[in-house]
Amino acid sequence: MKHLFLIIGAPGSGKTTDAELIAKRNSDKIAHYSTGDLLRAEIKKGTPLGATIASYVDNGQLVPLEIVMDTIKNAILNNDKEIILIDGFPRSVEQMEALEEMLKQNPDIKLEAVIEVVVSEETARERVLGRQRGADDNEEVFNNRMKVFLEPLPQIEKFYESKGLLKKIDGERSIEEIVEEMEKFILEKVKS
Repeated sequence: MKHLFLIIGAPGSGKTTDAELIAKRNSDKIAHYSTGDLLRAEIKKGTPLGATIASYVDNGQLVPLEIVMDTIKNAILNNDKEIILIDGFPRSVEQMEALEEMLKQNPDIKLEAVIEVVVSEETARERVLGRQRGADDNEEVFNNRMKVFLEPLPQIEKFYESKGLLKKIDGERSIEEIVEEMEKFILEKVKS
């Protein structure tokens, strides 16, 4: 049985860093993926699926949902770790519904929780624009990414809340405090 945890949050909420640290600290039993990394890894492998993904990415197009879902499913099932963290997913109601379908067809994968790292838009903006790592870290791109994150959020929260799967974590604290709370929650969830 694979125990799946999804970690969502605004751009700059720190969700990837949090998940990476938890996976590193528990490398015997926890694996971490971000959706983008999964797609890039598949391209690198040179598989037929990877070639299909590359044809979209190279043309700046969004990778179709069913391909994203196949990639996620393969990553979960082919990993030898029992706990899988995926950050930045689902990003849309459509992805959330596709994930539900995939879980129905794969009883070996159990969605344990959707962890939302909650930060204010101000904090997210300061962090993203403060890090200015690449061309995509500018005000306009940030506003767009924030909008893309916020639009489906109420529906995503409501859906997982109704299933008792939504766990909100205050992302306005130090990385240590956030990671501590998230890690404890994940490990206790799998124990019970």
